[in-house]
Amino acid sequence: MAWVLLVVAGLLEVVWSVGMKYTDGFTRLWPSVATGAGIAASMVLLAQAARTLPIGTAYGVWVGIGAAGAAVAGMLLLGEPTTAARIFFVALLIAAVVGLKATSGH
Repeated sequence: MAWVLLVVAGLLEVVWSVGMKYTDGFTRLWPSVATGAGIAASMVLLAQAARTLPIGTAYGVWVGIGAAGAAVAGMLLLGEPTTAARIFFVALLIAAVVGLKATSGH
């Protein structure tokens, strides 16, 4: 169950990080509220997952999912450059997340 919570927390990190783009520096109310709710929910789920998973693994996976997801969302939704190098490095992030899971012992 901790891994499910952690994956959801990572996906919420993608949501709130992309959501920040729509807050216009937290000057737009509803995007700011949604982003704040995403941050809070993501942190709560990370904390719950870290109750049973090693914190280094939990935090690394959370950050990796968020970073890779935000990069992909930026390319797909926000018109950020999609280059072979960016795709390669996102793939490395995903490989790191899988490696942390595989070697966590849980």
